[in-house]
Amino acid sequence: MTLNVALFGAGRIGKVHAASIKSDPRARLVAVTDVMEEAAQALATEHGIAVRSAEDILNDSSIDAILIASSTNTHADLIERGVAAGKAVFCEKPIDLDLARALKVRTSVAASGKPVMMGFNRRFDPNFAALKAAFAAGEIGKGELLSVTSYDPAPPPVSYVKVSGGLFRDMMIHDFDMCCWLFGLPEKVTATGSCLVDPAIGAAGDVDTAVVILHYADGRIATIRNSRRAVFGYDQRLELLGSEGLLSVENQLESTLSKSTASGVSSAKPQLFFLERYMRAYETEWAGFLDALTSGTATPATVQDGVNALALAEAANISHREGRTVTITAEMVGATS
Repeated sequence: MTLNVALFGAGRIGKVHAASIKSDPRARLVAVTDVMEEAAQALATEHGIAVRSAEDILNDSSIDAILIASSTNTHADLIERGVAAGKAVFCEKPIDLDLARALKVRTSVAASGKPVMMGFNRRFDPNFAALKAAFAAGEIGKGELLSVTSYDPAPPPVSYVKVSGGLFRDMMIHDFDMCCWLFGLPEKVTATGSCLVDPAIGAAGDVDTAVVILHYADGRIATIRNSRRAVFGYDQRLELLGSEGLLSVENQLESTLSKSTASGVSSAKPQLFFLERYMRAYETEWAGFLDALTSGTATPATVQDGVNALALAEAANISHREGRTVTITAEMVGATS
């Protein structure tokens, strides 16, 4: 059976997802909608599909699933409207910028019984997935120390920063999810940040350089380092120290060529940005969503995963703002509801 899919959002990430949908024969991209009509029409022309309104898409019973790649402020409403219309939903991170709103979405989705998957694409990078598999197989014993590094090559426009929800919710949320994926939900969060890259980011109330420590009840520690500036390229590394060894994932380079001479050894820079670095992960992520729909199993990145990552981002914001370690309560992740 081929699933009919409609795309919400025709911007940069919408184009990436359109290509992913088209890459898998189990799905058929049939429609796109976007508040920017010109962008929607351009994507529709490229893929030979129709531009339709959100209402038309949601009311069309022949559309089996929707993929939400529109602006963050639309995510929560579209998830709820999608499941209410009986559709499977794939939604880019985050659920919402407000944790209370995300928890309401969690309740709505649970009541609907419809499959919903969050777009945490880094789980599907083949290198990170291989690390996860090796760790789960016990190849390095008990995990003790996890370190995640994520540096962007350059900061986004300040206009984006102002509506992004800030570094902890926008950029680091992927890293929070990676830590939960590998180590589970931590007990406490300590965060610090500053503005070293662009004073305008600080003036907008955000940070561009940050470090977070995640404290686990059994003594394990995870650290996350983020920066909006790495002049050498997109820096994406992960290291996991266990009781019996070490697992690590290094950067993917623009070229595998290296040069060794009497004067030294040199190699290429890391790939420039996330589109190059994670293109394969986007395709694998979409395949994982289709696997869940066709098999009737749980999606590999759930709404609860989205809530957990957002709760850690909220805790990091509080920790940075108030200069204290924040405990993750049951209420923050909906464990009492």
